[in-house]
Amino acid sequence: MREAVSLSAGDALALRVVDLTARDIPDLLQRLDGRSVPMASGARVLHTAGAAVITLSPDWRSRFLGVIADPSVAMILMLLGIYGLLFEFSNPGFVLPGVVGATCLLLGLYALQMLPVNYAGLALMLLGLGCMIAEAFLPSFGTLGLGGIVAFVIGGVMLVDTEQPGLGVPLGLILALAATSGLFVFLVSGMALKARRRPQVGGEVALIGSRGEMLDDLDGEGWASIRGECWRVHSATPLKRGQPVRVTARQGLLLEVAPSDDTDKGGSP
Repeated sequence: MREAVSLSAGDALALRVVDLTARDIPDLLQRLDGRSVPMASGARVLHTAGAAVITLSPDWRSRFLGVIADPSVAMILMLLGIYGLLFEFSNPGFVLPGVVGATCLLLGLYALQMLPVNYAGLALMLLGLGCMIAEAFLPSFGTLGLGGIVAFVIGGVMLVDTEQPGLGVPLGLILALAATSGLFVFLVSGMALKARRRPQVGGEVALIGSRGEMLDDLDGEGWASIRGECWRVHSATPLKRGQPVRVTARQGLLLEVAPSDDTDKGGSP
């Protein structure tokens, strides 16, 4: 055995990979009857006509491997693994998505190594997923996302390299997974875009322009209540206790303030 290929029953018989083909078990026993099989102790003639058939059911391990070795299941496991790890990396500390994602990814990779995988198709699928994920973080206006969906669909069609019917990934499943992934990515990118457009509510930018009131008389430096916090402030104009002020600049932990006519003394901007 020098190389492995996937052949139909007719091709295998023509290339003498198999000795014969049969419709079912009784037909196989009938065709084998009378055949001579060479053995170390000498040739032996098979008498299989009418022999009793004993069925041995596979154990749970074989049944489990048979389930995950399905190309459709392998693709779903790969996607769950990638998205689980992505969620864990984006939100460290959840643990469960990372564990489930790593387990699904390893199971998917194990299933793929048991299948006649086209690595160009696998690379296209990974490229498509990468483009769709990048769409959520880069301002590409949908270009990366659409390109990723196209690459994912083409890669899914090419993933299983065999002519055996029923072994490939159904096109409907590929389109459904691509649509689901694309919808998820575009929803995430839309939420990120809305968050970027919201006004900043913290930090130095939000502090400038905030209103407050003096906690004591000020002639140079003093203390004021700004946004519910006590800040050391400086003003070129003398200020009185309880007088409204407005923040004009910040220098480290020192705020520059000026008198304000705003009657709102609640500390809101």
